[in-house]
Amino acid sequence: MAFRIKRVYDPPAKSDGMRVLVDKLWPRGLKKTDAKLDLWMKEVAPSTELRKWFGHEPEKFAEFKRRYKKELSKEALGELRKLGNGKTVTLLYGAKDAEMNQAAVLLALLKR
Repeated sequence: MAFRIKRVYDPPAKSDGMRVLVDKLWPRGLKKTDAKLDLWMKEVAPSTELRKWFGHEPEKFAEFKRRYKKELSKEALGELRKLGNGKTVTLLYGAKDAEMNQAAVLLALLKR
């Protein structure tokens, strides 16, 4: 199984395999048809409270990661693992920071 992450605003590519949005909110200014999603898994996104608390402030990322892992359900993570069974799955996110976002945390968990 091959998991990767990509910003949802970047152009879709054949190499993306299955495209899964892992944000709770729909990305601003993006048409649903342009996103070329296979699945939108809101259930793996951080809670609204956690997302607002984090606010993409780099100094809060370590604590965000800890809290996010704690609130992630084993079932949701298991669903993601099943999707990647023998396939490429690209986890899509809307954040501007490619390293400090929930998709990066999910990727690290899935690669374990």
